[in-house]
Amino acid sequence: MCQIASLFLLQRLKGSMSGNARDFNNIETRAVIKFFLLQGKAPKEIYAILTETIGEHAPSYATVKNRVAQFKGGGVSPCVAPCPGRHKRVTTLEITDQIHELILEDRRISTKSIAEQLGISREWAESIIHEDLDMQKVSAKWVPRCLNADQKRQRCQSSEQIMEFFRRDPNDFLSRLVTIDETWLYHYDPETKQQSMEWRHSGLPRPKIS
Repeated sequence: MCQIASLFLLQRLKGSMSGNARDFNNIETRAVIKFFLLQGKAPKEIYAILTETIGEHAPSYATVKNRVAQFKGGGVSPCVAPCPGRHKRVTTLEITDQIHELILEDRRISTKSIAEQLGISREWAESIIHEDLDMQKVSAKWVPRCLNADQKRQRCQSSEQIMEFFRRDPNDFLSRLVTIDETWLYHYDPETKQQSMEWRHSGLPRPKIS
């Protein structure tokens, strides 16, 4: 039955959608996506066809890609609409809180681990993290050295002393100033850039590694 509906929707998509693109609902869109998937088309091809036909009302490429992944996994039917009512939103809020708690406990946790622990799809976990929690995974920023409060204070005092010497005798200042170069060497990388990635809210600074 779903395949017959997909054929009908394909004809509608190609023929009479020019003036009624707004009326093309999510269920119909999912059916068309699955129809093109059964024809062997890639997500990019499906997205291009939808965009060319219904323009700005077409789903995003990420949505098309996620739908294709779900259909390949056999977990979603295009002919089943989302359940109406408040239950789904309540469940989403509960899942969102649980995901947030897992991330706060371990900011390096993977979406795969989150999905497995909560028994949800990886795509749903990624959607909640990026859209609801507004978080992204960023790698640590390398800095020459992380100084503590005492070391920062000592450097400020040394700089003030040098400035005082300059004020006393600016003409002979450079001839009496001795400088050295600092070279930091290490035997191995404690962790790779990929391993240092952590979940952070948008706008927060990246973690630092000295």
